[in-house]
Amino acid sequence: MALTPTDNEAFLREVDENLRRDQMTSLARKWGKAGAVLVGALLLALGGFLWWQNHRAQQAGLEGEALSQVLQGVDVGNVQPTDPRLAALASSSRDGYRAMARLTQAGIIAKTDPAAAAASYQAIANDNGLPQATRDLALVRAVTLQFDSLAPADVVSRLKPLTVANSPWFGSAGELTAMAYLKMGRKDQAAPLFAAIARDTDAPVGLRDRAAGMATALGQTVTVITPAGALKE
Repeated sequence: MALTPTDNEAFLREVDENLRRDQMTSLARKWGKAGAVLVGALLLALGGFLWWQNHRAQQAGLEGEALSQVLQGVDVGNVQPTDPRLAALASSSRDGYRAMARLTQAGIIAKTDPAAAAASYQAIANDNGLPQATRDLALVRAVTLQFDSLAPADVVSRLKPLTVANSPWFGSAGELTAMAYLKMGRKDQAAPLFAAIARDTDAPVGLRDRAAGMATALGQTVTVITPAGALKE
């Protein structure tokens, strides 16, 4: 019996579906094991990644707690630079904890051995693996501790990158630089720098007051700008 057009189309669809089913079955037989291995590997990789993230979060929490305890101990004076907790934090893979621990160690050393502390701060300033803000702070502290023993020109040279108006360390670095200029007999350089610090609303009030007094003594006319929101007498 001859197939009608409708029956013929249905037969062809059935043949096509059977062919696709046979092809999928053949592929599954051929690649089934490899696919299972691939899926297993992906699941293992995902599990490892999630474990690593959780482990890092736990470690960060432990290091944060340890740093908090150390800083509390520093406040009451019962932490030494060789404290094992500080040593561990100083080698942390996390830049923030590592930087804070090393700065804390140098700060404790400064109480009894300024020269050694200056060397520690300078080592931090030279460490390219630390955040730039940390390195700049360490440089200012190192120069502060060494100010009396350094040649004035060296003070000016080392702090030059920070003695610019848009630097967050302009006030501290600028004051040291201006004092170095005075030691060099360069009042013409020191006076305007003191005046600029006095007008810097981002600088601490005490620092600005000192700078204003120095600038005035050196013949500068200084109008101290009151920071926005500050109380006026």
